[in-house]
Amino acid sequence: MSEIKNLNPQRVWKHFYSLTQIPRPSKKEAKVIEYMKNFGENLGLETIVDHVGNVIIRKPATPGMEDRMGIIFQGHVDMVPQKNSDKVHDFEKDPINAYVDGDWVTADGTTLGADNGMGCAAAMAVLEADDLVHCPVEALFTMDEETGMTGAENLKPGIIKGDILMNLDSEDEGELYVGCAGGVDVNVSMKYDMVDAPA
Repeated sequence: MSEIKNLNPQRVWKHFYSLTQIPRPSKKEAKVIEYMKNFGENLGLETIVDHVGNVIIRKPATPGMEDRMGIIFQGHVDMVPQKNSDKVHDFEKDPINAYVDGDWVTADGTTLGADNGMGCAAAMAVLEADDLVHCPVEALFTMDEETGMTGAENLKPGIIKGDILMNLDSEDEGELYVGCAGGVDVNVSMKYDMVDAPA
């Protein structure tokens, strides 16, 4: 429900709420692809929809930051369409009935779509923000991650320009993913020294 839009950080949650209102099961993402395209264009940002439906939105660096390495925020727009057996819900037509339940955001008898709606919402918040000092930013919104990786598999070489890709499709707080778009889990342990971040 709309109280989700009032959660903090509001800039992220309002975008997540908007995504819950757009039907977007895997392989049926036309509405959310169009929504993302319009989002980027309405911000006046370079917006590309590629041959399979991935959406790329580019935000120029803050003046004086143009020489910094560019960051790509990547998330996927599709969601798993699962519901309780007693729930009447058409994932191709009906919005997700999401609501706040204590400390949690949940959905009424269906999957929530936080995988990866929350990652997409975070990238959208950065694209929209006019109060951040930043390097060149790209947002890569891929399609059909849940049932085939179609968007990622068909991304043409050279279409994204950034230097560092941050995949926003993570599940565990406090863990850093080097990459998660694949079928292999690798656990790596290493020693490191903590250093202060530059001012």
